[in-house]
Amino acid sequence: MKVVVIGGTGLIGSKLVSRLAGHGHEAVPASPGSGVNTLTGEGVAEVLRGAQVVVDVSNSPSFADDDVMAFFRTSTTNLLEAEREAGVAHHVALSVVGTERLQESGYFRAKQVQEDLIKASGIPYSLVHATQFFEFMKGITESATEGDTVRLAPVGIRPVYSDDVAAAVGVTAVGAPVHGVVEVAGPDTFRLDELIAGSLSAGNDPRTVVADPKAPYFGAQLGETTLLPGPGVRVGAVRFADWAARQR
Repeated sequence: MKVVVIGGTGLIGSKLVSRLAGHGHEAVPASPGSGVNTLTGEGVAEVLRGAQVVVDVSNSPSFADDDVMAFFRTSTTNLLEAEREAGVAHHVALSVVGTERLQESGYFRAKQVQEDLIKASGIPYSLVHATQFFEFMKGITESATEGDTVRLAPVGIRPVYSDDVAAAVGVTAVGAPVHGVVEVAGPDTFRLDELIAGSLSAGNDPRTVVADPKAPYFGAQLGETTLLPGPGVRVGAVRFADWAARQR
């Protein structure tokens, strides 16, 4: 099976390409570096020739509200049009658990537009919603830092290892389209402020974590379960504590 992975040289994309190739599929990594640009359309028709599945794990290079909206709207529109011309039978996109509950954030509004375009395209599709990657905890920390203080909402979070996300996307890609959402999350649930505080302490980071129910999460207010998956979630195998210990 030929599977084209848009964003195939990034964190998830590179792991996905390796997994698919290891299972005997023709996994083609596509990115601007390989001459495939979904924003301009360059190389898209050529790389999709003969593809049965397209997996989009690309991300905007800028998270400014207007930039990220333009990226997901333009790249998704161009990609779906090319897929219709090529006769692609399954479109898979990686998104985020809680996207529909985080619409105060410009980034998540853009991700919702991406999902809506996919649903309306007429192409059989599957959406994989992942919780926050272990590797993204540093980004969450930095975004919430003011001086030596890190303000985070005391809400539930269930982070997941990127390898487990790639595995879930891979299984979804080679299966039948679900015409809906598949969720994937890590095995353990934490309180966001306590998780980050523990990580900083373990790394001898002097910053202080303050639990603030009104602290924004990339521009959005959080409820207790905003970032948590629903029932039937696919559970990753790797625990955060084991991954963090290996990083140290």
